[in-house]
Amino acid sequence: MKRWAIWGAILATGLGFLVARPALGQTAQPHVIVVSLTGTVDPLSARYVERGIRTGQSEKAAAVLIRIDTPGGLDSSMRSIIKAISTSSVPVVCWVGPSGARAASAGAIILTACPIAAMAPGTNVGAAHPVGFSGQVLDEKVTNDAAAYARALAQQHNRNADLAERMVRESISVPAEEALRDKAIDLIAPTQSQLFEDLAGRSINNITITTARPEFRSVGMTFIEALLHGAVDPNIAFILFLLGLVGIIFEILHPGITVPGILGSLSFLVSLVLLGLLPVNIAGVVLLLVGMIFFAFEVHIHSFGVAAGLGIASLILGGLFLFNSSVPNAAVSKWLIVGMALALAAFFTLVVRAVVQSRKRLPSPSKLGDVVGAEAVVVRALDPIGIVRAHREQWSARTAAGAIPEGARVRVTGVQGLTLLVEPLEVSHVSQKEGESR
Repeated sequence: MKRWAIWGAILATGLGFLVARPALGQTAQPHVIVVSLTGTVDPLSARYVERGIRTGQSEKAAAVLIRIDTPGGLDSSMRSIIKAISTSSVPVVCWVGPSGARAASAGAIILTACPIAAMAPGTNVGAAHPVGFSGQVLDEKVTNDAAAYARALAQQHNRNADLAERMVRESISVPAEEALRDKAIDLIAPTQSQLFEDLAGRSINNITITTARPEFRSVGMTFIEALLHGAVDPNIAFILFLLGLVGIIFEILHPGITVPGILGSLSFLVSLVLLGLLPVNIAGVVLLLVGMIFFAFEVHIHSFGVAAGLGIASLILGGLFLFNSSVPNAAVSKWLIVGMALALAAFFTLVVRAVVQSRKRLPSPSKLGDVVGAEAVVVRALDPIGIVRAHREQWSARTAAGAIPEGARVRVTGVQGLTLLVEPLEVSHVSQKEGESR
């Protein structure tokens, strides 16, 4: 018995060594978290990059790689990304790539803010002069602020501060080779794999990447982030907000159509989501609501255009003050504001008023009792539902007497809702299917 126990112990020990040996020989392969900053720099892309950096920190990654290919975007979102980069406990590497990519406007300043900045051949960086979403050049105060910020970031990372400032003030843009020559970036690499091979063992801005061939783990946008990314545009939010209000007001003024109300509600909800991601000024929202109320008044009262004029003025002011003017790039195009104001004024004055007036001309329930017992003429054949004319008005009608052709005379016997119940005066006009079957 003792011999079996001894052999069992030896066998268990041997198996333990066999199992443990691979485990002892294995070391976790260093990995790099990869996030892709593509398209417009907006609050959603900022949240995405911040989440990627947090993932790198929680997983104790060797580094976080931000692949940049952007035309720029919101100043506030750019600064959020830069703050996340500067406070990261893991090294952050920014790489403009692959070939054909660009780091323009806000992207150029983000690249400048990276502890390690790299570009692929065939890429460019620069053109960082502050502009609005619709392309308008912003005032000198905003430009001075952006230039000072870019210069400070370049100095912090021992890069060409003069070139960084010129990218803002003069909107210059340089290819990767010139950026490296002028010390705007740290190195050029055609691929992200080559980038980390070149970085292995190098110390840049007191950061040393120790692994040459890490495992790359991409972090993607969530479904909602991907859905709304790129739609976070002041102009889009402005249009959806107004169209949503139009649909809702149209449904209130002319209930029963349903489709405008549903589409308006959806547009309004999406606009609220977009506005929640932008620096909204409540005063602007209030002015937009007041403008729509004035248009609704114009439909119901004959103000000779006074209410419509006040509505146009309120919409224009609301559009101008919809976003915080101190935030660069957050503004609605002035041409869009004026165009939408005039279009909505025409829509409410002409279309909505015509619909409401036509509804007012429909028979009212108070008149229904007056037509009971009266004679009517069939305008649209009854089979069993059609239209009749009684008391110089057209009514929806129903009969239980079979098909009654157009032109036949009928008598109103009752009312069901807004529908008249009728019977024929001339039996010859009625299709007697039962008699024919006999």
